Amino acid sequence: MFGLSSQETDYQREVVERLHLPFQMLSDPAHSLAQELCLPTFETSGLTLYKRLTLIIRDGVVEHVFYPIFPPHMSTPTRS
Repeated sequence: MFGLSSQETDYQREVVERLHLPFQMLSDPAHSLAQELCLPTFETSGLTLYKRLTLIIRDGVVEHVFYPIFPPHMSTPTRS
């Protein structure tokens, strides 16, 4: 399991240590993966960031995408 972020590697290292994350973070400040896979992003304070999503990848193939991912304190909306 990996996390992906558009922030620089030094920032990600600090986040992993501060939050005691049980996984490594991958850095993509050029948004290469976003462009290749058409991943959703948003802009804030002059930064382009990835939206929350989960990719299940096996043997280099994206098998499933979970999107959107809601913050833990929010319930998932029901579908009609």
